[in-house]
Amino acid sequence: MTNEQLKELEDKLWDSANALRAYGGLKASDYAVPVLGLIFLKFAENKYSQFESDILKEYQESKGTRMEQPIQKIALSKCGFYLPDNARFNYLLDLPGKDSMAKALREAMEGIEQHQDAKFQDVLPKEAYFDIEKKKKDILPQLLKAFSDIPQDASGDVFGKIYEYFLGKFALSEGQKGGEFFTPTSVVRFIVEVIEPYKGKIFDPACGSGGMFVQSAHFLQHENHDLNDIYVCGQEFMGETVRLAKMNLMVNNLRGEITETNSYEDDPYDSYGKFDFVMANPPFNVKSVKESTVKEDKRFYNYGLPKSKGKKEDKISDANYLWISLFATSLNATGRAGFVMPNSASDARNAEYEIRKKIVDSGIVDCMVSMPSNMFFTVTLPATLWFFDKQKVQTDRKDKILFLDARNVFKQIDRAHREWTEEHQQNLAAIVRLYRGETERFLELIQEYLLNADKAIQDVGPTKENLEKALSKAASGLKTYAEETRDEKRTPAKQKALAEADFYNKLAQWERSQAELVKQKELQQPLAATALENDAQIAAADYLKTLTEQYKNELEALKKDVDALSELWKLADKHAKLKNDKAWATNDLNRVDKVLEADLKTSSEAIDQTTYWYDNIHRLQKRFPEATYQDVIGLCKKVDRSEYAHEHDYSMNAGRYVGVELETDTLSEIDFRTKIEQTTVKLEELNSATSKLEESILQNLNDILQ
Repeated sequence: MTNEQLKELEDKLWDSANALRAYGGLKASDYAVPVLGLIFLKFAENKYSQFESDILKEYQESKGTRMEQPIQKIALSKCGFYLPDNARFNYLLDLPGKDSMAKALREAMEGIEQHQDAKFQDVLPKEAYFDIEKKKKDILPQLLKAFSDIPQDASGDVFGKIYEYFLGKFALSEGQKGGEFFTPTSVVRFIVEVIEPYKGKIFDPACGSGGMFVQSAHFLQHENHDLNDIYVCGQEFMGETVRLAKMNLMVNNLRGEITETNSYEDDPYDSYGKFDFVMANPPFNVKSVKESTVKEDKRFYNYGLPKSKGKKEDKISDANYLWISLFATSLNATGRAGFVMPNSASDARNAEYEIRKKIVDSGIVDCMVSMPSNMFFTVTLPATLWFFDKQKVQTDRKDKILFLDARNVFKQIDRAHREWTEEHQQNLAAIVRLYRGETERFLELIQEYLLNADKAIQDVGPTKENLEKALSKAASGLKTYAEETRDEKRTPAKQKALAEADFYNKLAQWERSQAELVKQKELQQPLAATALENDAQIAAADYLKTLTEQYKNELEALKKDVDALSELWKLADKHAKLKNDKAWATNDLNRVDKVLEADLKTSSEAIDQTTYWYDNIHRLQKRFPEATYQDVIGLCKKVDRSEYAHEHDYSMNAGRYVGVELETDTLSEIDFRTKIEQTTVKLEELNSATSKLEESILQNLNDILQ
């Protein structure tokens, strides 16, 4: 299944579920878990079908022998679960209308869980289906029918992406509450790219619905590593969210366990010094933790407790540094961690300052990344990503920290939310890799972008050719029609309009314009064959720049042609077209403007793709022309101990170090569009605030007058 097909399927399934929500008067919190349960049920059927013939074969062969085993046990060993007949989609879809679908779904879920390991018992939703059925009896059958559209050959990876897509949609619908169980995917992906969890045990003590683990799995799959190389351990306080996380592990074929617990109070995995990787987005600024709960726990007191001096009450001032200590102490000697913290933690004073000083002096802080605002569902303020690396103390980076200011790197997805595109994530991760001395990884990324540009180039010619053919066909049809019908009787008003517009002369003289193009020298080899050498890649990028400029010139000329011919066609459609004249259709003149517009759009998109990849390549090569790390004003700086400890007194705020880039007039088209989008969003916010203020002032004045 291609990415486009998957996106289309995801949108279709979400629209079906969302329509039924409105139809049944349900809130997202009412139907999120049961809908995810149905996705799991379809996943279970697809996966089981891949193993069923082998399961039945082994069962039949062992039947009646001393080695005979129950079919359920064989299924567990081959597939990971047993799927009873009453849990099959066809069985449920064919259920008589008089029967309760909620009851049938509960029995299906119970049948799957019956033979599962203890840690996956009581995970699947059951009773929630009765609440939906009470609202409207036909909602569940319609949902089942919608999810039956998922192809029978859809793999576990496809289901994992659908499951993640729905989690994100539900979280967005729930707003503040939704952020409690879901960290935006683009943030998690970047964390994974930096800590690179190839092999070992991964820990998330505030795991929510398990998104950190899922993105680790996707990273492994992308890098062609075995999922069995990792084992995940999660802790989560909310029982309902724990069940979501367990389903997430099952759908994504991840080995591991999720424990329902309070991470301040319990340590079910004996986490001190145990894990290869730690990833988390913990709750911010919690002030309700009792000192007595953590003061004897080495997970928290190793670097000191965030306790306000002189305060006698049994209360931690702020739990942010409890979490930071937990992440640091959970790592083994070679471990890496990546986690989210509010910006305030980067410069916190008092006891928090002392803890931060000890952690920084230990040499494990690898890099700090300032994020844009509006990246999370729970908070609008910007946050910071912290990265620890225990191995760093054995390298020449021991007393150095990379500060990355990514506050202006984002894509606006709606008025209130932003995200990092995949290229944003890769470009930022490339800077971290250069800082670590991994030049080859940087060149591999540039090569990947060149390959993508090469693919985009292959689409430009055919789309341009289609547009040119459409123009020629429309012009020919319009000229033929005008000549054939010139002497036909038209109303005086229409004849006058055509004469005033000089329609016939313009049409007779219309010829497609040709852009003044400079002939480019042939590239010695295609972009796809460029070597992993910096000079060769820079030469390829220069050629790509020339090519994109040429494409834009050609497109601009074609756009003028489309506009000119569309105007002539509109005149003909309004004044030259005869009533009920079949010749109009015979010459393919119906909706010519729409046809040209569509072909122009397709051609423009192909050129935009080529430009997009060039812009990403140029952005990286401009900042790191030697394919080695260097400080970039306004973006990144490698800081040594003399600066972060002595000059800035252990501030972990990237803005203090990287400086501000001076504005120039050399912005790329995409950069310019991004700045305009950012400015537009700010303007909308200010206009909205102004409107509310005006209403408030007016209301106050009316109150005074009354």
